[in-house]
Amino acid sequence: MNAPSAVLGSRDRSVRRDGIDIRGLLFAGFLLLALLFSLAILTVLVGSQVVQGFPVFAERGIDFLTSDLASNPANAGVAQGIVGTALLVVVVAVLAFPVGIMTALYLEEYAGDTALARFININVRNLAGVPSVVYGILGLAVFVTLLAVLGDGDGKTILSGGLTLAVLVLPLVIITSAEAIRAVPDALREAGFGLGGSRWQVIRQLILPAAAPGILTGTVLALSRAIGETAVLILVGAVLGSFSTNGSLGALLTGPYTALPAIVFDWARKPGPAFQADTSAAIIVLLAITILANAMAVVLRNRYERKW
Repeated sequence: MNAPSAVLGSRDRSVRRDGIDIRGLLFAGFLLLALLFSLAILTVLVGSQVVQGFPVFAERGIDFLTSDLASNPANAGVAQGIVGTALLVVVVAVLAFPVGIMTALYLEEYAGDTALARFININVRNLAGVPSVVYGILGLAVFVTLLAVLGDGDGKTILSGGLTLAVLVLPLVIITSAEAIRAVPDALREAGFGLGGSRWQVIRQLILPAAAPGILTGTVLALSRAIGETAVLILVGAVLGSFSTNGSLGALLTGPYTALPAIVFDWARKPGPAFQADTSAAIIVLLAITILANAMAVVLRNRYERKW
């Protein structure tokens, strides 16, 4: 055996251990059991709701999705909740996404590694872990009060709910957008500057298109979190009763509102098997919307993902 082969052979023996790695196998088995246990709990929870809610769809079909709220569970539907959730999603997207993406751009491309940038990053990551009920209290104390002063009502409108949800998901949008921008190779920036482009030209024509898949994925996932929030909406005034969807857009934005999570919360408190079945059916609708949003994020990531 020549010298290079001997060196490589000794190096392989030093890296590779002979025999069976018992500890590694036990750890891998433990991780597999944890995964199976989590999937089992998820299957039981989702399966129980599907079993209870499927008869509602089998009996009423699309009528459950197009009917308004009612005191009779046989006639109650989630149409108003779907409209309210859709309006909240639009408000959150309009308010949170531009601010979050621009903040991420500033932190990654303009601020540099300064004490202020590090302070902002630490606080943004801390805000991402704050319980949602805290944001609900913030929305009740700030946005509801402010809109009540500016308008004629009590301030508990879709605007106050959307503003609160926008603040809730804003840290997540900033973090995911910053990670996507940071993943763009520095060679792309250097090539743009080398061709004589300004910082704004490099960001607009090179960095943003390259980071767009990650930004889109993060924003859609943040939006899917906002769709399922319940405590926030209850605190900022999502009504648990009737919600008129026949008025103008201005009336919808400035009047009482409801959403799917609030409907689920209200029906779950009512006695009787009929309302319990309606609750499970509404949960299925909410899960379907959330899964659709997450599937959209996966499609966007796979469609536009780039390998560097």
